Amino acid sequence: MTELTEQQRTELEAAAFRRLVAHLRERSDVQNIDLMNLAGFCRNCLSKWYRAAAEEKGLVLSDPEAREIVYGMPYDKWKAQFQK
Repeated sequence: MTELTEQQRTELEAAAFRRLVAHLRERSDVQNIDLMNLAGFCRNCLSKWYRAAAEEKGLVLSDPEAREIVYGMPYDKWKAQFQK
């Protein structure tokens, strides 16, 4: 396996995260409960992990702010538009 620097690993992980978030935004037909049942995590879990990572770096990020990063819009708007 290719040896990665810490910077390369971080950049690849960030790119994979951005792609996952983009995919979840595109697949608004997939409900969080479906994700939880099949994968054991959902968009809300991802936003909580994002917020926790920010806190580890000393950054303050609220749950609504983290959710908006993952959902691409305010959570209440997403629920009204896509949640069944």
